[in-house]
Amino acid sequence: MKATGIVRRIDDLGRVVIPKEIRRTMRIREGDPLEIYTNNEGEVIFKKYSAISEMYENAAQVAEIMTKLAGCAVIVFDRDHVVAVAGAKKQEYMERRVSVQMEDLMTNRKQFFMKSETDMFSSVEGVGRKSLVALPIVSSGDVTGAVTFLCNDDEKPVTDLQISLITAATQFLGRQVEG
Repeated sequence: MKATGIVRRIDDLGRVVIPKEIRRTMRIREGDPLEIYTNNEGEVIFKKYSAISEMYENAAQVAEIMTKLAGCAVIVFDRDHVVAVAGAKKQEYMERRVSVQMEDLMTNRKQFFMKSETDMFSSVEGVGRKSLVALPIVSSGDVTGAVTFLCNDDEKPVTDLQISLITAATQFLGRQVEG
């Protein structure tokens, strides 16, 4: 654990403010759920909660099935990181952060569809492979993650079948999060 040197007091309602610098660095946004842990040394630990990460097995199965049906690699994200990968090297993608473009897509509830070879959308930070299509996962009115299909080497535009498949995947995962 890293010490920040920042000290905050608890107010009369039991609240503590997480400094803006830490929220920005950790990508904690207003309304984000946090899990609270304690340990035997008296430490209180806040951890970002990810419903998509909690259901990793379901996300991985959806990614595997979608890869077979869509004919391209599939990545499932929570709000911050890659959660599941199928059809691509897992070690290249797992636990990587979402790109700025993907974060914007989720924040603004946008959708991306590659219509021509000149359309550029990078979904994973530090990886150059383009996305063919990307949609947010919405559950109980909140965006909890996203799914993207990665381009193959031929970089053909997205097909109607792929659009239907990714729509089904995001809706299924959204309902799984809801319970």
